[in-house]
Amino acid sequence: MEQLVLALAAPEAPRLENFLPGRNAELVGVLPRFVAGRVDATGLLMWGAPAAGKTHLLHAALTLARSHGLAAALVTHPRELDDAPKRARSAFYAIDRIDEADATAAARIFTIFNTAKEYGGRVMAASRAPLASLPLREDLRTRLGWGLVYEVQPLADDEKPAALAAYARERGFALEDDVIDYLLRHGKRDMRSLLATLDALDRRSLAAKRPVTVPLLREWLQKEIDWERAPGGPGNA
Repeated sequence: MEQLVLALAAPEAPRLENFLPGRNAELVGVLPRFVAGRVDATGLLMWGAPAAGKTHLLHAALTLARSHGLAAALVTHPRELDDAPKRARSAFYAIDRIDEADATAAARIFTIFNTAKEYGGRVMAASRAPLASLPLREDLRTRLGWGLVYEVQPLADDEKPAALAAYARERGFALEDDVIDYLLRHGKRDMRSLLATLDALDRRSLAAKRPVTVPLLREWLQKEIDWERAPGGPGNA
């Protein structure tokens, strides 16, 4: 039940500030400059294993582009590209799962890339496969290779305690080792779930005017469990 409750914490909207870079510091550092057009590259390709953080970074970059007043479009899957010529003038384009593009979608992405290059736009794409093995037409792979290419590397388990502690410090509270150990033993171990739980715990701490401790975490969990079991609660739906 504790794992279920820890999994229910709603995640914050993806931002660069709530992405733990780990070994991806160079990519996180270049993203704001790429989005703002201060890098001499039309494209940026990220690739890596599932749950490495690629989609988080795409959404974070899209939010950043819109905060600059740029016309920005997000494509969560290449099959959505049914009106690419109409949208190709967007100043910023974020395309997820580019490795799943069929021939028709690849042709539309090719059009988007060429239009972006002509008008000074940017195209950011995410893939589970590295550039060399992308199952795309060769001219599109070549154009993607003209730009920036980064492997997104997930945090290793032994890197997570320090990353969680650093994230807490940036939010203005201390996270003791026993709290981190409790989170890692009882919650989901992917960083999106861990950060969602940490954010919820921080809000609970502020509301209760108490520091973040294991007893506070246990009390929060117990209240959530009681709510789950209550008549009409989610656990009795």
